[in-house]
Amino acid sequence: MAAAAELTLLEKSLGLSKGNKYSAQGERQIPVLQTNNGPSLTGLTTIAAHLVKQANKEYLLGSTAEEKAIVQQWLEYRVTRVDGHSNKDDIRTLLKDLNSYLEDKVYLTGYNFTLADILLYYGLHRFIVDLTVQEKEKYLNVSRWFCHIQHYPGIRQHLSIVVFIKNRLYT
Repeated sequence: MAAAAELTLLEKSLGLSKGNKYSAQGERQIPVLQTNNGPSLTGLTTIAAHLVKQANKEYLLGSTAEEKAIVQQWLEYRVTRVDGHSNKDDIRTLLKDLNSYLEDKVYLTGYNFTLADILLYYGLHRFIVDLTVQEKEKYLNVSRWFCHIQHYPGIRQHLSIVVFIKNRLYT
């Protein structure tokens, strides 16, 4: 999914009126937001954080210093590790690492839903939607997290729902 489309989804989930115009620059199609009162903003995570502040939902950026750092870490992970990777082996490695990380967590920061969860959900959707039942079971923690995020009010919007089977078929 193009970054501009993700930012539009984020705007809507934050309850912002659609007024922002996005463009993309460079070979990697880095999103750019031209603001009305200042310089343009460049980069998915920079623009997303700006939108969160515009919507007065700063809690999505983390409530403690540690949580804020974890949110930033996962936003960076999204841009550096998820974006631009379509190689099946890269995705398997990414899902394996994420699955281990989520073993004892509800959300990426632990117990609080943040911007990191939203943007990683949008970034992973195109891969998760193509997983087989066996692959979804292999990455059980990722599947649990993803299913939870897609049912969070206002997040999924027009994206196709990914079906997860509640009972394990394979051992």
